[in-house]
Amino acid sequence: MNAKTQHLPAADPVPAGRQLAITPMAMLEIAVKQGADLDRLQKLMDLQERWEANEARKAFVGAIAAFKKNPPVLSKNKHVKFGQGDRITEYDHATLDKVCDIVGRALSLHGLSHRWEVDQKEPVIAVTCVLTHVAGHSERVRMEATADTSGSKNLIQAIGSTVTYLQRYTLLAATGLAAKGQDDDGIGAGVMDEGARLDFEAAIDSAADAAGLEAIWKEAVVACKKTPKDMDSYNRLKARVAAKGKALKGKR
Repeated sequence: MNAKTQHLPAADPVPAGRQLAITPMAMLEIAVKQGADLDRLQKLMDLQERWEANEARKAFVGAIAAFKKNPPVLSKNKHVKFGQGDRITEYDHATLDKVCDIVGRALSLHGLSHRWEVDQKEPVIAVTCVLTHVAGHSERVRMEATADTSGSKNLIQAIGSTVTYLQRYTLLAATGLAAKGQDDDGIGAGVMDEGARLDFEAAIDSAADAAGLEAIWKEAVVACKKTPKDMDSYNRLKARVAAKGKALKGKR
C-alpha cells in the first residue's frame, strides 16, 4: 500500500508589482536565527527604534488631520471686568475648564491627549503644552510671559492668572483652534484683551534679533491704537521691548 503524500495549502501569491514589506524587527529576528554578532544586532535594534518613531510620527500627523476635519467649536463663555475709574479691564474669553473639556474629548476620539509643563525663572513664567498620540509621538508648544499684576492682584493670583492664560493659549495653538464669540478686541471696553497682551509679551521675549523685535513692536503699537485709553498695556509692552532690546545688544 502506497503511503499518501500530504500537501500543505499553497500560500496566497503576492500580487504582481508588489513586494512584501520587511520591517527592521523581521530583519532582527532573521539575524538572531543566523547567529549575527552583537554589533549587527545593535544596529538593527537602532534601526527598529527609528522605524517605530517614524511610524508613531505618521500616526500623530494622521490623527491631527482627522481631528481638524471636524474640529470642536469653542465659544467665549465668560465676561471679566475689574478695576476702577479709567483703569477698568474688561474682556470675554473661553475659560480653561471649558476649553479642556471640549478639546480634550475631541482629541481623545483620535487617540490624542494633552498635558502641560510649567517652569518659572523670575520674572518669566513658561508653559509648554505637550500633545501626545497613543502611538508615542509628542509635539510641544511653549509660551512665556511675566506675572499678570493687572487689577490689583496679589503675587499668587498674578502667577496663577498668567499660568492659566498660557495653558489656554498653548493648547489652542497646539491644536490650531480659536475661540469664537463676541469680541471687539477691547475697543468697546477701552482696554486691550488680556490674552492678546500676553501673546505680545511672549512674542517679545522670543524675538531672536532687533529686526524681529521691531516688527513685533509695530504690531503691538497698531493693537494699542485700538485702545488709546489703555496706557497701562502700552507702557508695559514698551518697557518689555526696551528691556529685550538691551538684552539683544548684550549678546553681540
